[in-house]
Amino acid sequence: MNKIIDTNLDAFKLRFAEADDVPIILGFIRELAQYENILDQAVATEEILKESLFERKMAEVIIGEYENKPVAFALFFHNFSTFVGKPGIYLEDLYIKPEMRGKGLGKVLISFVAKLAVERNCGRFEWSCLDWNEPSIKFYKNMGAIPMDEWTIYRVQDGALNKLAMKFDE
Repeated sequence: MNKIIDTNLDAFKLRFAEADDVPIILGFIRELAQYENILDQAVATEEILKESLFERKMAEVIIGEYENKPVAFALFFHNFSTFVGKPGIYLEDLYIKPEMRGKGLGKVLISFVAKLAVERNCGRFEWSCLDWNEPSIKFYKNMGAIPMDEWTIYRVQDGALNKLAMKFDE
């Protein structure tokens, strides 16, 4: 049985996800993708998530429950800063069901992951946000986050990833 983490909000608790939570996690991922207008890119399956999260342990998930019902999640993983010489935590996704927004749940979730970063002696806690997502940008800035304006994320995926990998053997 997973340890329940009490928060300063009545009826809102946190817990680390377990393998049985994969359907819940996938549901949150799909809801987030729909909110971001990229549902067609959400190709994860329960099998993929189970392997990646609970067999290979490539990332961790926190589930937020309000009155014992899952209403939020945060998915994160460790990265490493060569400049700082320490690991960091990268928050891949943070999602709160629309009807639960504005109640402080996001603040609790993000501050809990920040607490984990401090406890794990991480040098940084980072994430990305879509440029058009003004409510999230405002929320993150209010939490003390600063945008990294001089940095652009580059991505290689699908066929381009395979093509790039094959260049090693050429």
